[in-house]
Amino acid sequence: MYSPFLSILLGVIGPWQIVLVVVVLLLLFGGKKIPELMRGLGQGMKEFKDASKGEEKKDDAK
Repeated sequence: MYSPFLSILLGVIGPWQIVLVVVVLLLLFGGKKIPELMRGLGQGMKEFKDASKGEEKKDDAK
């Protein structure tokens, strides 16, 4: 017996789940906002990496 609910609980992500997420994002934000959101996410990740590398360098100096 295959249960879609069980697969979601176990973390198995299939192609239909990805399609559903993309459709929901398009409906919520529209086509013009998504590139801006992704750009902001990328900048945030870059800043986080830079900050974590800066922390390591400070710890090594002690």
